[in-house]
Amino acid sequence: MAKVNFKEGFRKFIVSLKRNTPRIPMCAFLVSFIYYSFNLSCISNTTAKIQGPGMGIYGFITMLFSMLSLVAFINAFPHRKKVNKPMLILMLVLVAFVIFADIQYRGLIYAAVFDPVNPIAVTSSTAYIAEAASVLSTHIVLLIVSIVLTALLPVYSKLLKKINTNIDVDGYGKMEAIEIEHD
Repeated sequence: MAKVNFKEGFRKFIVSLKRNTPRIPMCAFLVSFIYYSFNLSCISNTTAKIQGPGMGIYGFITMLFSMLSLVAFINAFPHRKKVNKPMLILMLVLVAFVIFADIQYRGLIYAAVFDPVNPIAVTSSTAYIAEAASVLSTHIVLLIVSIVLTALLPVYSKLLKKINTNIDVDGYGKMEAIEIEHD
């Protein structure tokens, strides 16, 4: 019984993806936003410790533009309508700014840690600095994967539509055997 429920649940999941394929890159963007948000404490602690020029604004740009890019994505792919190209371009520009801000922030971390005059030592008490650099690298990769999923949306939406999700109903193929009586 559980196998039948799993098969039916999987079939319904595939049907919902066929009807709304932009959910796939949307989920990828959402995962990257949630990942950054859940690790924001190490980013904030790093900003407070290093106090590099522009670190706070780069963190702010990343958070704000990530939220705005999600809103732009939702507006770029309205349900069962054509793609809103200006919103798609806006979303890609916002994501490009987020990637730029992440790269700049990570560069400021590396500059502070490897400064020849006064380097900031990464010890057990300041391990959040290394964690912040790792979070930023992972966030950049997640955003690039999300952009690739968005760019390949027409390709895999056609592939998803080719999947047969019809239910075989007993007797459905024998419609000619049913007699209709006329009075």
